[in-house]
Amino acid sequence: MDQLTGRYTERQLLQEALAADEAQLIAVYGRRRVGKTFLIRSVYAQQLLFDFTGVHEAGLKDQLLNFRNALQTAMGNKIPLAVPKNWIEAFAFLQTYLEPLLNEQKGVVFIDEFPWIHTPKSGFLQAFGHFWNHWGTKQSNLIVVICGSAASWMIRNVVNSKGGLHNRITRRIRLLPFNLQETEAYLQSRKIILDRYQLLQLYMAMGGIPQYLKEIKKGESAAQTIDRLYYARDAVLKQEFRNLYASLFTDARHHIAIIKALAKKAQGLSRNELIAEVKLSSGGTTTLLLEELEESGFIAAYIPFGKTSKEAVYKLTDEYSLFYLKFIEGAKATGAGTWLRQVPTAAAVSWSGFAFEAVCQKHIAQIKRALGISGVLVEESGWRYQPEKGSSEKGAQIDLLLDRQDRCINLCEMKFAGAAFVITKAYRQELENKLQVFQQQTKTRKTVFLTMITTYGVTQNIHATGLVQAEVRMDDLFVAD
Repeated sequence: MDQLTGRYTERQLLQEALAADEAQLIAVYGRRRVGKTFLIRSVYAQQLLFDFTGVHEAGLKDQLLNFRNALQTAMGNKIPLAVPKNWIEAFAFLQTYLEPLLNEQKGVVFIDEFPWIHTPKSGFLQAFGHFWNHWGTKQSNLIVVICGSAASWMIRNVVNSKGGLHNRITRRIRLLPFNLQETEAYLQSRKIILDRYQLLQLYMAMGGIPQYLKEIKKGESAAQTIDRLYYARDAVLKQEFRNLYASLFTDARHHIAIIKALAKKAQGLSRNELIAEVKLSSGGTTTLLLEELEESGFIAAYIPFGKTSKEAVYKLTDEYSLFYLKFIEGAKATGAGTWLRQVPTAAAVSWSGFAFEAVCQKHIAQIKRALGISGVLVEESGWRYQPEKGSSEKGAQIDLLLDRQDRCINLCEMKFAGAAFVITKAYRQELENKLQVFQQQTKTRKTVFLTMITTYGVTQNIHATGLVQAEVRMDDLFVAD
């Protein structure tokens, strides 16, 4: 069995619940295959009294039968128990089973894929609320963990519930994918040794999703792994895209349309631009769609420098979705060597730049540490200036700005390369233009440091000297938060 990697903050929270002297209701949510179930079962292996998982797209009768089977397993009964008639009765059965056990020990009830159990007109959520409010809260030895991949549903119906679970959650965990340091540690625990450039390539193609990383084999290069997982006849990640969104959202068509629109725009899109691109309404439906995707970890909203949250720019942050849409959807090429043939193409170069920027955006804490500003209050943002049509002015796009309380700004340029990055005369002029346009348009009085974030650093030549004020390298991204 795999050892639990990382998750130190989440482990501590779960252990604190064990030490509490009152009942605990813990909500855990995060996207599919991120390791929620493994975390709970690992930490609470010795205290687990009841473990029940909802069935995707199953009706009330099948969910109740599944509940009965789980209860029978927990009780160790060989004689079949009666199937509950409804959820009120189901939780009454569970209460009867738990009461004598909780008199003597701490016990954990784990209900996984919680949103799938609440089928239309099933009364599940109401019955669970009644179970918790009228009995569970009085059991000082009881911990109930409810878990779901549909993060937005969990937030709306559990964490921010207006009904029976209003203000009842005692702790909540939003489980995110592994960062680069955790990814490296996880693969090392599986005896897979790759250099950091190979690890970074894999992360850019599939993200830090433990279940995806579990498919990596010893002795394979990043290119071989990508070939096998995406391009082989029965490739594991080829069919994952459709399953991924269908398992999270009741009707995923608009969610996927938003993801596809953002996959085409490395610089991101504003809310109004997304509405126009995807042909959405300008009301609450769009707000809900964006919130659902953001809570599930697929997109992120970035507030441009000097702007308000109403002017946020949305970017695709899910590495797997970006790679799939760029190279797999509709592709005819398959088989060994397919990815190696793609690597030199313009499309692959464009993708690697886009993907590396997304990885950097997820490792701001590491970037700050490398720059020596971990203890300084910093606001992260992006910035772009688009001159009016017909204007002779030049525009500029800056994907990451670190606006510091010490009256300095790091203007970050992120470049993925297989060797030390070389700043050419043309690129130096582009960088100088960005600095000039930013300072002119924002009228900032702060000192602006041009900061290069690269894989292997920047070659020191006449074009880099005097221009680049700070550097962050790939290795700096592989440290703990």
